[in-house]
Amino acid sequence: MISSAELKANSASTMVLINSDGMGLAEDPLRQKLVRLYLTMLQENELYPGAIGFYADGVKLVIEGSPVLDLLKTLETKGVRLIICSTCLQYYGLTDKIAVGIVGGMNDIVLAQWMADKVITI
Repeated sequence: MISSAELKANSASTMVLINSDGMGLAEDPLRQKLVRLYLTMLQENELYPGAIGFYADGVKLVIEGSPVLDLLKTLETKGVRLIICSTCLQYYGLTDKIAVGIVGGMNDIVLAQWMADKVITI
């Protein structure tokens, strides 16, 4: 059985990819509730990935008014790099609404994936 300390030690070499403004295939309120729960569980268990990449509809979670903005800000203060796809922001016209994270290109997301020991897409 893996100990809590082992999980925490390995979490920094993990990258999470978020490509939707919620989690799963369901109605929006449930999808948003699930992504909030997921991010909450990361914090409560102190499982801080090295990076979280946001692309496609996922960029909508890092803008003003996002239902998980408070959680993402906390994760960022814990050292989690939040990498946001600039192409996606431009596509949706959200470039001026970023509230957390760093804007990068797809190259930044690709490099973070290759540096990670494990990549999880939610």
